[in-house]
Amino acid sequence: MSKTKNIEELSFEDALLKLEETVHALEEGNLSLEESIKLYEVGMELTRVCTDRLAKAKLKITEIQTSYSGEETSDTTDRDV
Repeated sequence: MSKTKNIEELSFEDALLKLEETVHALEEGNLSLEESIKLYEVGMELTRVCTDRLAKAKLKITEIQTSYSGEETSDTTDRDV
């Protein structure tokens, strides 16, 4: 459980770096089956964290775009009056 909490606290960039390291370790193939399974599980959790962070960033960008496009519309309307 503490691993999950630590993963949850990582920034997107740190989680992505750890995910890349995890993939590299799995691709090397120098791990036992048990170690590989544990590392795979960590990789899946890191993937989820990265995906969640990207989804939140996309939502934030959409909100910003909507906010600014709404301001432009009201500014244009004010000038036409």
